[in-house]
Amino acid sequence: MKNGIVALVVLLSFCAKSAEDKYVPKPEDVKRVKEIVRTSLSAQPSQPRNVLVFYKTEGYCHRDSIALGNATFKIVAEKTKAFSVDLSEDYAVFKKENLDKYDAVVLLNTTSMKVKVHDYIVPNLTSFVKNGKGLAVIHAGADNFFDSDVAAAMVGGCFCGHPWNANRWWAFNNEDPSNPVSACFGKKFLANDEIYVHTSPPFDRSKLHVLVSLDLTDSATFAQTKKKMPKSWKFRDDNDYAVSWIRPYGKGRVFYTSFGHDTHAWLDPAVLAHIMNGLQYATGDLKADDSVKDPVK
Repeated sequence: MKNGIVALVVLLSFCAKSAEDKYVPKPEDVKRVKEIVRTSLSAQPSQPRNVLVFYKTEGYCHRDSIALGNATFKIVAEKTKAFSVDLSEDYAVFKKENLDKYDAVVLLNTTSMKVKVHDYIVPNLTSFVKNGKGLAVIHAGADNFFDSDVAAAMVGGCFCGHPWNANRWWAFNNEDPSNPVSACFGKKFLANDEIYVHTSPPFDRSKLHVLVSLDLTDSATFAQTKKKMPKSWKFRDDNDYAVSWIRPYGKGRVFYTSFGHDTHAWLDPAVLAHIMNGLQYATGDLKADDSVKDPVK
C-alpha cells in the first residue's frame, strides 16, 4: 500500500511537471525578444492596465507560438510597465467577477473553445467588450467560435483554411499606413507566417476597419489562390484576404491579426510591434481610426 501511495505521488508530480513544462520557449528566442522589446510602447497608458492572456487549445495546438507569446507578454509587461499580465488556460477566468479585473483579454492561439459546455463564456466576454473593454485575438483565435455565431461575429473572422502556409514569405498590403496600429509596416511588406482564409459571415468589411491584407499582385502570393485545398477549406470568390483589422464593438474595441502561427511573429520586430499596438488599441490607450460603415451598437 505504501509503495502504491509513493507511486501515485510520483505520477501526480510527473503530470504536474508535464503540464507546467508544456509551453517552454527556447532560451535563445526569449533572449532575442528581450533585445527587440523597448522600454516603452506606442502609447503611454492613461491608467494602470491589467491584461488577461488566455491560451487554451481544444483543437490544433500552436505550441511554439503560445510558449514564446506567453513569454513575450510577460517581457513586455516587465520592461514597459504598460500593463500587468495574467496567463491562464482555465475557463473559469471568464466568470464575470474575474473578467471585471481586466482591461483587455488576449486570445492567444486558442482553438475550439468549449463555449457550449461553459455557457457563461460568450455572454460574459461579449458584455465585457460591449461595456468598454478590449479583445485582442491572435492567429488561431479565429479558429474558435464555430459553436457561437455571436462570438465569431465579434472577432470578425472565422478560419476556413490556410493555403498561405507557414515558413514561407508572403506579400502584404498595409491598407492604412498612417494608422498607429499598422504604422510599424511599410505600405507593402513581406512577412513569414501562415495566413488564414476567413468565411463570410462573419467576415464583413463594412463592420471592420481592415489594416493589413494579402497583396495578390505578388506572383508567389497570388499563386496560392490556385492551390488545391482540402474540401472543407474554401477560397473567397472576391479574393479579399484580410489579415489584420480593428473595430469598435459597443463601447469597446476588438483587434484581430492572422499573424502568430509560430515564433516568427514574436521575433519579427514589425509584427511584434503590430501585435502590441493592437493590444494597446484594445485597452483604449492607443487612439486609432477604427471607423466602419456598420458599427456594432
